Amino acid sequence: MPCEPSGRAAAVAGSATVGVVSETYPLRERVTRRLRSADPASMVLLAAVFGDLAVLVPAATDGWGTPLLDLVPLPGILLLAGCAVLGRSRPVFAGWAGACVLGANSLLIAYTGAPTFSTLLPETSFAECIAGLLLVYYCARSAPAAAATVTIGLLVASELASTVARDAGMHILQLAGIGLVLLLVAVIPGARARQGIGDGTLVTLLRQQWLLVGVLALALFLDASIMLEAPSSDVVMALPAIAAVVLVIRGTSSPLRPALLLAGVIAATTALALATDADRYLHLGGLPIAATVSGMVVTALLVRLESPRRAVTAISILAVTVAAGSTVQVMALLEPVQIAYNRDVEVLQGLALTAVLLLGISVAIGLFLRARDSERKTTVEAAIAEAQTAERMALARELHDVVAHHVTGIVVQAQAVRIVAQQNPHVVADSLGQIENAGTEALTAMRRLVRSMRGESGDAGAGAGEQSGPGEQATTDLDADLRKLASSAVHGMPVRLDVDVPPELPQEVARSALRIVQEALTNVSKHAAGASAAWVAVRGEARGGGDRALLHIRVADDGTPGEPGPLAAIGGYGLVGMRERVELLGGTLAAGRPGDQQGHGRDGDGPDGTGGSGGWVVEAWLPLQGEEESQ
Repeated sequence: MPCEPSGRAAAVAGSATVGVVSETYPLRERVTRRLRSADPASMVLLAAVFGDLAVLVPAATDGWGTPLLDLVPLPGILLLAGCAVLGRSRPVFAGWAGACVLGANSLLIAYTGAPTFSTLLPETSFAECIAGLLLVYYCARSAPAAAATVTIGLLVASELASTVARDAGMHILQLAGIGLVLLLVAVIPGARARQGIGDGTLVTLLRQQWLLVGVLALALFLDASIMLEAPSSDVVMALPAIAAVVLVIRGTSSPLRPALLLAGVIAATTALALATDADRYLHLGGLPIAATVSGMVVTALLVRLESPRRAVTAISILAVTVAAGSTVQVMALLEPVQIAYNRDVEVLQGLALTAVLLLGISVAIGLFLRARDSERKTTVEAAIAEAQTAERMALARELHDVVAHHVTGIVVQAQAVRIVAQQNPHVVADSLGQIENAGTEALTAMRRLVRSMRGESGDAGAGAGEQSGPGEQATTDLDADLRKLASSAVHGMPVRLDVDVPPELPQEVARSALRIVQEALTNVSKHAAGASAAWVAVRGEARGGGDRALLHIRVADDGTPGEPGPLAAIGGYGLVGMRERVELLGGTLAAGRPGDQQGHGRDGDGPDGTGGSGGWVVEAWLPLQGEEESQ
């Protein structure tokens, strides 16, 4: 089923449900962290192992030949799969170990006479093929060029030797052709990843839908085991199976059109089966396993994502197409028997019961996911509203500090005027001008900050009053506050400052700038994996030909973003509150990796002047004058 996007952006606006559950259930939190490392390659490899088990276990217990002889290759298959998993971090070592395991397993098979079965390569199991492809891919992607070339050559040589030892009986040119195609399939994506070429849309989608990829891959492996058991014209059924899988993967976010296209694929499957007399799937409704699983997934997606009317219409079309295709295939391809009862009717009755059961399971899964999505949406909206309210209450507390500062100055000046007025009346005029300026500044600051309370009831932030921010520890010197914050904000990580604060900076802008830097540095310590330094730049600049003065704040790091899986624990809503504060002050905010930020444009230079940190960047532009002052 569809999964949520991964990356630090998910920690900003993702689901708060997992975060709450992880605090209550530590075991679930640990499982969540384990699932972060899951990716499509691992799921396909796991599906291949299950596919091998589905072939080897029944063959070892069917009563033919030596008992359990068919399980002799299984330990070597599992070891080779383990080498493929290790290849993500140590490709060269894993490649050499995989070549040795493959060779040793082939010698064991030849010595014991254990039977094998062919898949993509002759006499090579599903898991061995997928593990070999992954080892080649990892070497091409991240190993040094010389070591990668030698390791890939060793893997190819080991596979050729294994086919000879297992007595594949295939011509060497035919084997070389198949091996060359598979080698290109693994090397080309690895070379593209090595050169830093970005993943395409489909690859990104596969990475997000790792669980769905594993389920569909297992279905394809089961289809392959059925088709390769006794190769015949039934092999053409692989075409609709692959087409159905591709449609489902491309339709995880908008399943209506893929569902209608899947109905066309099912109709084409019926025509293809009738044209080739392919009856191997007759007792499975005339559809490959992958097509059946794809139909179940699309049904669940329709119930989850589409409106009830569209979902019912699309599911009805699918159901009618499946029913008609199964009926036609059974009536046309089922061999008649000379017995009293009607065999066609009995088969159709069994298929109808199975179809209703699978349809009910798919609809139930879709309803469950729809209810979960609704609950998650409500939770996220409540969490975002709470973060915004907390930020508004922090602004309200700062309103007291800012206005109290200005009003205190007014009171002191008024008291001084009253004392000296009797001795020097000329001082009164100058003092009244200063009092007027101080009052104007107080009113401007109050108007800008009080926007945060518009539309809110008096007790809206009752629960947020206990939160503390930098406003409580802030002074009137932003430069000093930033240097103090940088010395302790990132747990010992070096923070390079570039501060050029404009004179007479409004206090509400200074406090907000301090809060933004604090939140951004906190995110660096929480989310920047492998970061060695952070950069903070706070400078005044002019936009629009100098008509508008802005305070530009930029915080960046050189860390690499983590890859949390679809069940990753959620960190919090700091950026939500940060954006709320910036917008209330009439500014703009952008956050993201260089070249992938959303919001205000970027200048492309890192805070340190090196051209960008390569990690996570938070930028904000705060106006130095409010609307009232500019007018």
